[in-house]
Amino acid sequence: MSALSSIRVLDLSRVLAGPWCSQNLADLGAQVIKVERPGQGDDTRGWGPPFLKDSGGQDTREAAYYLCANRGKQSITVDFTQPEGQALLHELVKHCDVVLENFKVGGLRKYQLDYDSLKAIKPDLVYCSITGFGQTGPYADRAGYDFMVQGLGGLMSITGAPDGEPQKVGVAVADLFTGMYATTAILAALFHRQQSGQGQHIDIALLDCQLAMLANVNMNHLIGGVTPPRQGNAHANIVPYQVFATADGHVIVAVGNDSQFARYAALCGHPEWAADERFATNRARVQHRQVLVPMIAEVMRTRTRDEWIALLDAETIPCGPINTIPQAFADPQIQHRGMRVDIPHPVAGSVPQVASPMRFSATPIQYETPPPLLGQHTAAVLQSVLGKSDEALAQLQARGVI
Repeated sequence: MSALSSIRVLDLSRVLAGPWCSQNLADLGAQVIKVERPGQGDDTRGWGPPFLKDSGGQDTREAAYYLCANRGKQSITVDFTQPEGQALLHELVKHCDVVLENFKVGGLRKYQLDYDSLKAIKPDLVYCSITGFGQTGPYADRAGYDFMVQGLGGLMSITGAPDGEPQKVGVAVADLFTGMYATTAILAALFHRQQSGQGQHIDIALLDCQLAMLANVNMNHLIGGVTPPRQGNAHANIVPYQVFATADGHVIVAVGNDSQFARYAALCGHPEWAADERFATNRARVQHRQVLVPMIAEVMRTRTRDEWIALLDAETIPCGPINTIPQAFADPQIQHRGMRVDIPHPVAGSVPQVASPMRFSATPIQYETPPPLLGQHTAAVLQSVLGKSDEALAQLQARGVI
């Protein structure tokens, strides 16, 4: 039995933040019914190349982007711009615990799919809205995208080389963090419903989530009154905690406390650094990083990357290589943890997936259902949940409702 096996989710979201949330819920065992536009579906289905190849080696309509965030779900195609499509979703809502959507503020009201409309149908519904800027405020009506939110929310101002231009993070972290926050919020709302019998509306904004995830950098500003600068690969509050060039590549050195620094200084051939009042404590090292880091950098160039890693590991000083994505998947620890899984797929034979990092002793995640084909489960869901007959489904299809 899965942790959320009694929960059914009606997922009206698309692209990344919402689907990332609903994939988490599906991994945890919820039945997730993904509602898509007939004939087109989630925009990310076409966001390639690369595309999943079928058994004959030809591209399918399933882009890698779509495949990253939609496993474990059932896809139904419903045109809810039509009254009959709205009626179908209203019927489904009666049988669902959660509705997830990421339309613009008020965008679903004209289809009677907003929170107030659905609450009237199912009073204990947990309804989660994901938007760029939230349901209120001067930006509420704007469309929000990860890239612009990374800029607006300050993340790009602290990312990149100190003397370079601001940089976005290499993946859509504002979307992904928003999906994670939304997952947590939905689980909390379900627990509250269990205790009180009450549903509620959850308002999740990309901008809020992106700002919140700045963590210690936020507090450096709020407590220290400073404008945090770009540090490149250095850490704002810990030294040395950055990338160093070696004789044949680069290595990350992450010295987390003063005793580690003493051992590191000895490995560098400079045990006196640990006794120097400029470097003896992390506070002092942060204040004198411009003196210390160049001296460390000079020493680090005298050995190869692997030599440094072996020496640092032996002294339990946190360190590591900078892997490419293929190297990361080939890493023995990642392979041991089973982070790649392959799920049977009706067209491709199998589809690779990245396993969830959530591990449970009593309710382990089952990887059985691949990201669905467009509309793959329309008939099955409408028959099993709503009891629609073959004839009724044929009529709905003839009218373009499904």
